[in-house]
Amino acid sequence: MALQDLCNLQDVFVDSLTTGCPSELFGTRTGCDHVSGSPFSESSVFHFYTPVAEYLEENPIRFGQIIPAASSPDSVSPSLSWPAGLSLASSQSVPLPFPMSHGTTTLAFLFQGGVLAAADTRSSCSGLVACPASQKILPIHSHLVGTTSGTSADCALWKRILSRELRLYQLRHNRRVSTSGAAKLLARMLHPFKGTELCVAATLCGWDGGEAGRGRDPGRPSLCYVCSDGTRLQGALFSVGSGSPYAYSILDQGVEWGLTVDEATAVAREAVYRATHRDAYSGNCVDVFLVSSEGWTRRNREDLKEEYYREQERRGRRAVTS
Repeated sequence: MALQDLCNLQDVFVDSLTTGCPSELFGTRTGCDHVSGSPFSESSVFHFYTPVAEYLEENPIRFGQIIPAASSPDSVSPSLSWPAGLSLASSQSVPLPFPMSHGTTTLAFLFQGGVLAAADTRSSCSGLVACPASQKILPIHSHLVGTTSGTSADCALWKRILSRELRLYQLRHNRRVSTSGAAKLLARMLHPFKGTELCVAATLCGWDGGEAGRGRDPGRPSLCYVCSDGTRLQGALFSVGSGSPYAYSILDQGVEWGLTVDEATAVAREAVYRATHRDAYSGNCVDVFLVSSEGWTRRNREDLKEEYYREQERRGRRAVTS
């Protein structure tokens, strides 16, 4: 909601401020006139500064959801004028001085033990490694985590906002929001920013039901994908990021419903390793989270070079047996 709607404010511009007595603008009469030597004369130090229209149009961050109040004839006095040459539409995006290439590898899938989520830990900025130990799987509440792909700051901010809203809902209604409900809420919150520089792609991994005092339903795992461009999907397997095509090659042949926790962890770890081997924007370590009826648990962070050594051992054993 715009500040004008919330506080009933009106936009006042220089044209009206310089043509009328300031006392008239604020609704009081003090007897001031536009005469030489008055406190509000042109020679006074009280001047109002308004940037030129070209500067206002070149906004480096385009939110795209507000229209100036002057476009509504009922909200602004007819005596107030809109600066000539300034478009009533929202400002246009200004291209970044250089392309901000970035990538990642995140994945999540369902199996009989719950939901397994895995991600690498490399944050990249163009051709540089910005952080080799970033956290790309963020807990939201006791039975819900989310993988992040896109701009790191945007993902962290919106996951924090989502966590706050879900906590407020739980306090009011004494129950958790389902994973699909949380995905719908996140998609609705991101929708006003569609078409802007906001970049958030999240996979919500949760366990629905099974709360104490609500029957004998043990609950079930759930998996939803939400993107800031308006996409919202529910499925059994998702991989997001620049390394996802390479991860899918392992997940499609290795993921089954009857996997044990150790087997599912091995498949996820190998998928991230294959992606980091081919994708320059993914690498360093791997984080693995398991979401079950008891909540989420996290394995110790493991360097991907360990998976490389395991692969070499497997190749050596196959060479010996052949």
